[in-house]
Amino acid sequence: TVIRLDEMSFKGFPPIRRSVRSGDDMLAALLYTSGTSGKPKGVMLSASNLSSNIQQCISKVGFSKKDIFIGLLPQFHSFGFTVTTLLPSVIGSKTIYMARFNPRKVLDVLKTNRPTIMLAIPSMYNAILHTKSAAPDDFKSVRLAGSGGEALPVAVFEGYKERLNIHLCEGYGLTETSPVTNWVMPEDNKFGSVGLPVNDLQQRIVNEDEVELAECEDGEIRMKGPNIMMGYFNMPEETTAVFDDQGFFKTGDMGQIDEDGYLYITGRIKEMLIIGGENVFPREIEESLTDHDDVIAAGVVGRQDVSRGEVAVAYVELVEGSTVDEQELRAWCRKKIAPFKVPRAIVMLDELPRNPTGKILRRELSKLIEQDISQ
Repeated sequence: TVIRLDEMSFKGFPPIRRSVRSGDDMLAALLYTSGTSGKPKGVMLSASNLSSNIQQCISKVGFSKKDIFIGLLPQFHSFGFTVTTLLPSVIGSKTIYMARFNPRKVLDVLKTNRPTIMLAIPSMYNAILHTKSAAPDDFKSVRLAGSGGEALPVAVFEGYKERLNIHLCEGYGLTETSPVTNWVMPEDNKFGSVGLPVNDLQQRIVNEDEVELAECEDGEIRMKGPNIMMGYFNMPEETTAVFDDQGFFKTGDMGQIDEDGYLYITGRIKEMLIIGGENVFPREIEESLTDHDDVIAAGVVGRQDVSRGEVAVAYVELVEGSTVDEQELRAWCRKKIAPFKVPRAIVMLDELPRNPTGKILRRELSKLIEQDISQ
């Protein structure tokens, strides 16, 4: 059957039979966690959760409709969904989206469209930094370059500051928090911190005995505020388990708060290694490796050991043409960290396993260890 378009006419949409239900406490989005360390969960975010976080971000950073965003983050990712999709829509600003991340094309967009706000994860910033054509002039319109999603390596932060004259501002948040909870501003001059909490958000650090810790003491980060999720979809037991008796959300991340209220992330509880009775966080070892000029990225996981309980095994991704070997990298680590933290083995991979946003999947690295043991 052939339908001639010139014979068709639009007669309007059918009438709405009933009013649409709405409300701040209603489910607005169901976003699944990345599942880097376990089974993904459906995070239920209400309209109030999202609108609260949008206002928290606007208040924190001072976004306005004059800003131009470059959309590098996938819109199914909580950071991309809230901060580069919903927020620009609320304030009426322009966003240039990229369907697929490509560092050279990002530089082209920066030159052509001159965005003022750039938000990305560290691995994206790292890829751009390793693009030979990248120059300070490419970033001259950017008033804020925000980094989130994973830890920002020192080498990437310093590379942008020294080579591209850009101060990367690290932030923190989780899918369960809609997601932004902290953001350090350029004027804060607190390298290594993820900044002060956003408005209307309480944060505290507790130890294993549920005791709130003093300034600069390491423990689990917990928080409470209007941007905290409704719960996990169809997982009532898991939902109950992540809230303490005072209603604070248990992030599962380790950190400390300094005397000025700035938060520092030190690691993740489930990823913590116990080497010879000492607590070791993979992030510290990874930082020591990425400080090396030939290392693009690193992922560290634990391997069972008869004498020490666990030892660290590192997987690294090297710059093209690098001839650095395992012994050289281990010697490099010995200059940076305590001897017991130096990886027992360092394995070179062409490419580290990552999720769609570029975050390194440690569980996949753990599988590589299991395969080696079974063989």
